[in-house]
Amino acid sequence: GQPLAALPLTDKSALMADFAAFNTRGISAEDARAIIAAGLMQGDLIAGASTGTSGNRGLYLATRAESHRWLGAILAHALPDMIASPQRVALILPQSAGIYGAARGRWLRLQHFDLTEGPAAWRARIEAFAPTVLVAPPKILRHLAEADFRLSPARVFSAAETLDPNDRAPIEARFGAPLRQIYMATEGLLAVSCPHGTLHLCEDSLHFEFAPMGDLVTPRITAFRRQTQIMARYAMNDLLRLGTCSCGLPFQAVAEVAGRADDIFHLRGQPVTPDILRNAVLMAHPGITDFRLIQTDARTVTLTLPPGQPGAQDALTAVTALLHRFDPDTRVLLTTSPLPLDTTRKLRRVERVWKA
Repeated sequence: GQPLAALPLTDKSALMADFAAFNTRGISAEDARAIIAAGLMQGDLIAGASTGTSGNRGLYLATRAESHRWLGAILAHALPDMIASPQRVALILPQSAGIYGAARGRWLRLQHFDLTEGPAAWRARIEAFAPTVLVAPPKILRHLAEADFRLSPARVFSAAETLDPNDRAPIEARFGAPLRQIYMATEGLLAVSCPHGTLHLCEDSLHFEFAPMGDLVTPRITAFRRQTQIMARYAMNDLLRLGTCSCGLPFQAVAEVAGRADDIFHLRGQPVTPDILRNAVLMAHPGITDFRLIQTDARTVTLTLPPGQPGAQDALTAVTALLHRFDPDTRVLLTTSPLPLDTTRKLRRVERVWKA
């Protein structure tokens, strides 16, 4: 009986502190983890967990009916022509999600490939499956492209990680298809790319409010259709750059998912967002395709590049010049180290480990 704006803001820490209070079944976080360990389902209830970007895995609950609606929303946005053109979908994620259990039938075959096992473990299996649709984190899509997996999907979707601009070109060049995105979390399906390649928020499923963060925003979401888990004015940790699109969809366009709010660097109390930091490195030299930039304390930042990286000094100079605009006493340390594919955690090229 209150206006939405009168409800308190919530976030992941509040949800996880008293998980049972945020669902209508009174299921505790421990109970939800037990359901996951036992096979994701208990009666008509499905439990799932995030892949743990921040080291603190989020949990979600849904009924079978809600999971069907969630899956239907994904298919409606990503594969609207599924009935006219049957699809084989390869989903490369750390664990199979209960919501995909209904993804079967004459028009759709879905196969999960465990990201944590590494691509070598399932290369033969995914090549034999010959997916028409490929969904994976951008680091995996890039690996599949560079390792020349024998795959020819008609549609390729980046999911589960921030898509950095330097990853798009090699993926699109290898697969010969525009790279689209599925922006989804334990909080729900948030956005899907239209055929023009622009992300559009799923405002047919969720209500969005925006909190400004410089020229970016952080979304607050309310899910009116969810009946098991309460998701009301829930503050996300992601940073979005809103945009426009000429495709005709009525939903808000997102120009970029710029990173995470807890990876904003803080220098003398001034925020420097991940997109600005990432661009400083990548624009310093065209030969730079991978790096790590980490704030380790109030005035120390470490830039790691692969051994023998062309333009390493250019990147060091560019990052130093950027950060000195905020704090002239900031030290930027350049290190070299191999940057192999890591399937045990999400890729965060820009990260703040220091707690401001």
